[in-house]
Amino acid sequence: MRGYLSLAFVVCALLPMSYGFCSVREPMPGETQCYDEVDNKWHPVGSNWRNSECMDCTCDGCCTAYSIPRQFPDDCVSVFDKVACEYKVHKRDDPSVECPIFGSVGK
Repeated sequence: MRGYLSLAFVVCALLPMSYGFCSVREPMPGETQCYDEVDNKWHPVGSNWRNSECMDCTCDGCCTAYSIPRQFPDDCVSVFDKVACEYKVHKRDDPSVECPIFGSVGK
C-alpha cells in the first residue's frame, strides 16, 4: 500500500510538468558554438536566446517561453501572440475586453 501511495504522489507531482515543453541537447566536448535548427543560426556556447518559435534556448536545449492558460471563464478564448510570445485571453465577442486567468501550465 505504501508503494502505491508513493507512486501516486510522484505521478501527481510530475503531471503539471508534462504541459511545459523542453528539448535537451548534449553539447560536444570542445564545442565553441551550437546551432539553432529552428532559426538556422549559430550561437556561442554560454549564450542564451529566444528563437522564432518562442523557445528560450541555450546550447544545452530549449524550453517554451510562455505559459498556457487552462482555466478562464467560459465566455473567453485564449489566442497566442507570437510577437509577444504569450497567450492573451479575451471575451469571445469582444477582443478588447481581457479575461482573468485562474490557472495555467508551463513556464
